[in-house]
Amino acid sequence: MSYFKQWPGLIKAYEKWLPITNKTPVITLQEGGTPLLELKYLNELIGKNVKVFAKYDGLNPTGSFKDRGMTMAISKAKENGCEAVICASTGNTSAAAAAYAKKGGMKSFVLIPDGYVAQGKLAQALVYGAEVLAIKGNFDRALKIVQQLADEFPITLVNSVNPYRLEGQKTAAFEIIDSLGKAPDFVCIPMGNAGNITAYWMGFNEYFNAGISKSLPKMMGFQAEGSAPLVLGKTIDNPETIATAIRIGNPVNKEKAFNVRKESGGKFTKVSDEEIIKAYKILGKEEGIFCEPASASSIAGLLKMKDEIPTNSIIVCVLTGNGLKDPDCAIKNNDALFKAGIEPDIEIVAKSMGF
Repeated sequence: MSYFKQWPGLIKAYEKWLPITNKTPVITLQEGGTPLLELKYLNELIGKNVKVFAKYDGLNPTGSFKDRGMTMAISKAKENGCEAVICASTGNTSAAAAAYAKKGGMKSFVLIPDGYVAQGKLAQALVYGAEVLAIKGNFDRALKIVQQLADEFPITLVNSVNPYRLEGQKTAAFEIIDSLGKAPDFVCIPMGNAGNITAYWMGFNEYFNAGISKSLPKMMGFQAEGSAPLVLGKTIDNPETIATAIRIGNPVNKEKAFNVRKESGGKFTKVSDEEIIKAYKILGKEEGIFCEPASASSIAGLLKMKDEIPTNSIIVCVLTGNGLKDPDCAIKNNDALFKAGIEPDIEIVAKSMGF
């Protein structure tokens, strides 16, 4: 008789590392525990006996890393008697907020920039029962509005300015060390609002200070060329990129991100949309991994800096979201052969296959 032990979700898995009490109701969809996949094609492409891994957080319940933070944010909101939550979103936050709020018996409101949210993400928020408000403006404007609403009305803000979000997201760093047995030399990560790079650094430091890890990684942050406020050191009023999840011109966690760069000895770099799509295709065709465009910026960044990577390095690239979040991008950006209108005849089909 076989026995399958269920993963309990990240709060139960890492409860001693999280700000919870016996009064905290755990609202979970069993997020976390996502795979760390070795990228053998990337190993060969870079050479130098490096080992490249992908932390594939696109396999969380709603398809992105935001579930890690949302299980904590919603659990603490529930503990405090909250009945409704609100967020601004480029898509992934809205999906996670709506799903976890529903699981916790709460109402959710979502502000999105009209016309700039991938269809897969919008569909999720709607199916999970959120009240979606599309504004004529970008994410940064939406965030300012929800912050003011949360200040003036009985509703909890669950964007990454909520400290419990980062507490949940730091567990990805724990999982990486638990899998590798040590911290990697480099972590390559996409940056939008910069909450995730901040949270990873928190997690790596907590394990380091506890003696579980003997070293700390260099944190390498990547932004799209048309939306790179952290690279350029200034606000971008009208950010533009194919990678909609990181289309943010004024990150709320920018000072924290700059501290991460300084403390880790890391580097922030911009990558073009063309470089992002190239990396996106490589992951799909060569590694069998389907991620959303923003996730591929971590791979694009690694390829851009490959000459700077020392021999024998261990590198983790964070893939923040699932490719099904943005199916339009996949259909428009692939090198596959698609033949339509073929007659349902075995000889014709075989001939079309090259036999």
